[in-house]
Amino acid sequence: MEFFDSRTSALLVPHTIYWSIALRELSLAFHRDPECILNTGDRSRHGGIWLQGSVLNVAECCLLPMKNLNKHDDSVAVLWRDENLDDFPINHMTLGELRGQVMRVANSLDAMFSKGDAIAIDMPMTVNAVVIYLAIVLAGFVVVSIADSFAAKEISTRLHVSKAKGIFTQDYILRGQRKFPLYSRVMEASPCKAIVIPAMGKEVDIKLREQDMTWHNFLSLACHCPRPDYYSPVYSSIESLTNILFSSGTTGEPKAIPWTQLSPIRCAADSWAHIDLQSGDIFCWPTNLGWVMGPILLYSCFLNGATLALYHGSPLGFGFCKFIQDAGVTILGTVPSLVKFWKNTQCTEGLDWTKIKAFASTGEASNVDDDLWLSSRACYRPVIECCGGTELASSYIQGSMLQPQALATFSTPSMSTGFVILDEHGIPYPADQPCEGEVGLYPVYMGATDRLLNADHEDIYFKGMPFYKGMQLRRHGDIIKRTVGGYYIVQGRADDTMNLGGIKTSSVEIEHACEGADDNVLETAAISFSAGGPEQLVILAVLKKGRSADVKVLKENFSRAIHRNLNPLFKVSFVKVVPEFPRTASNKLMRRVLRDQIKKELAIQRSKL
Repeated sequence: MEFFDSRTSALLVPHTIYWSIALRELSLAFHRDPECILNTGDRSRHGGIWLQGSVLNVAECCLLPMKNLNKHDDSVAVLWRDENLDDFPINHMTLGELRGQVMRVANSLDAMFSKGDAIAIDMPMTVNAVVIYLAIVLAGFVVVSIADSFAAKEISTRLHVSKAKGIFTQDYILRGQRKFPLYSRVMEASPCKAIVIPAMGKEVDIKLREQDMTWHNFLSLACHCPRPDYYSPVYSSIESLTNILFSSGTTGEPKAIPWTQLSPIRCAADSWAHIDLQSGDIFCWPTNLGWVMGPILLYSCFLNGATLALYHGSPLGFGFCKFIQDAGVTILGTVPSLVKFWKNTQCTEGLDWTKIKAFASTGEASNVDDDLWLSSRACYRPVIECCGGTELASSYIQGSMLQPQALATFSTPSMSTGFVILDEHGIPYPADQPCEGEVGLYPVYMGATDRLLNADHEDIYFKGMPFYKGMQLRRHGDIIKRTVGGYYIVQGRADDTMNLGGIKTSSVEIEHACEGADDNVLETAAISFSAGGPEQLVILAVLKKGRSADVKVLKENFSRAIHRNLNPLFKVSFVKVVPEFPRTASNKLMRRVLRDQIKKELAIQRSKL
């Protein structure tokens, strides 16, 4: 295999040399080897053509033994524990057992669906969810990722956009002693065929629709096969679709983002290069397959020969923290709001986390004091910050185990990527100059999307972006600050997308959810801001002429509407009534002005304390 096609720029040669090394370090088995690592000859492909001509099944790569990684059939692939069973032994599944379960599900899928069908997963990230995910990819179908926190309307939108032919879900979500309906939301969302897994026990606890099927009956479909636990993988091009994920833009409609077989390779290599994930590690990150971190965690573990650690329950308590100790987790991923909760509730007290060699953090802005506290739980091991996007299949900026780290900052572009920071005129600042501005990504980026399923990829990511060294930069939307010491701090979004508790949404989505929530309100504007920690959601309201309203009542009404129509995890920090909104000459709402006004008011209030 050549490093690069003859048309590849000399500027990119170091990138392709890096990938020639990284590919050898991962658990990859090509059915047909790549002709070259990178071909930039097609100018219509901003990101280049990666691993051209290669054929594989990336799910099979996750399930195969690999001697160079010390990855064997009897190696532990998954560890897990159910909530409220904190003193019970840790459950485990070997690689050979995982492969057998995945292949049984793949055989059952063949009995129900046609090759290429999109099949959704809307359930917590349990062992069953991981098995289902890998089986869908192994059998040549496409995963549709839906977060288990979504309301019926949001589930319906994603099923419709992806044209899903079926959905895997649970009857309930268990949290502590409480049961939260999930199957009922799926029923309300769509007539799509559902396979329903029991949250506990062997039988579902509810009556199913006629077209739906229990997990037990679904698995029995494989019994017609001579070898139910064996399946011949479906091999396809490196650019074939494996997963449809969703990311909210500023239009209010979620963008359908296609992951190809390049995407898992990208995210697994980032974990190897930046957080030193390798065979023998035990990696835990409380997340969901509906968010990008779910697939990233899954592939990072299995393509690096590491063990995936799953807690079937809420990470907000002693039970999860004890699981980290008992499972011997060596790398723990977090989001800053979760760390703040652990710190405030002292739920790690008395536990031994010294087996942890590194933490990883993503989803929102970190707080220095909280990161220091987290690091202290494991003898001051490093906290590696990560920031990227679903459409990148990874992070474009991270920390590194090979560099000195500063808390709550990033130290480097991700391996084989690059970016510039643009001033207000779209001109890049010098690379050694402290500055703040919108980030522009280098377009040649292994694993990044080159299309969207329901939007114009060119318009969203490239239209209007400046050129740099002959390359048109890729838009991402973050505002970045480069410090005097050369570290980076992500300051927020350049557009009106916001990040609430690690979940990206948009101002328009929040505003739509609030429509009709209170009869006194004429219009609303949703903004978010960060004061050295997670982003806070603020709703500003203009009242109808002659009306009045109590802001406490408005806050309750808006919160109820957002939980019902959008996501029950979103929290309204406060509400303010204003006489009118600032607008441009073309009547566009100027949310950035509102954001600056709120920040200024809060700064004045804090100065008086």
